[in-house]
Amino acid sequence: MVQSVELLLDEESERRIRRQWELLAEAGLPGLGHSARAGDAESHRPHITVAVARQIWPRIENDLDRLPFRPFPVRLGGVLIFGARRPILVRAVVPSEPLLAWHRRVYQVVAPCPDVPANLHPNHWTPHITLARRVLPQRIGEAVTAVAADKDITATVAGLRRWDGDRRRAWPIAEHG
Repeated sequence: MVQSVELLLDEESERRIRRQWELLAEAGLPGLGHSARAGDAESHRPHITVAVARQIWPRIENDLDRLPFRPFPVRLGGVLIFGARRPILVRAVVPSEPLLAWHRRVYQVVAPCPDVPANLHPNHWTPHITLARRVLPQRIGEAVTAVAADKDITATVAGLRRWDGDRRRAWPIAEHG
């Protein structure tokens, strides 16, 4: 499985992304809302993944805990599709200096860990929030239509958390109400 570090959104922005998950589910598409309704709402939150590794060691975790965090704004942009055979529907997060600076900080801390994917290295990262995984290619147009009406919004990154895919557990590193 994977270990990750994720940026969390403010409540209003999270609510808007959850609504997009619901729209996909209402259209009979594989949105992430199914997992959130299954009682997994706290660990299954809209997020921006900034680092992934096969394992994040305890000393790295301590270094992450020491990163000073302050909320900052981001812009959630249009809908994108990653992949072709098993498409993933995402909402772009427009790169900004604060967002890229946070990505670089976290990457520098996590880089010594095993199996950090190349697409998460600085200058190779595409910031996004996942809306749906494994959308059938013949239904991708329907999926885009279900969520494309939601215009760009300004959101606030309100916290940082760790995700442990082996234990299916998440916990805050830093979070502001």
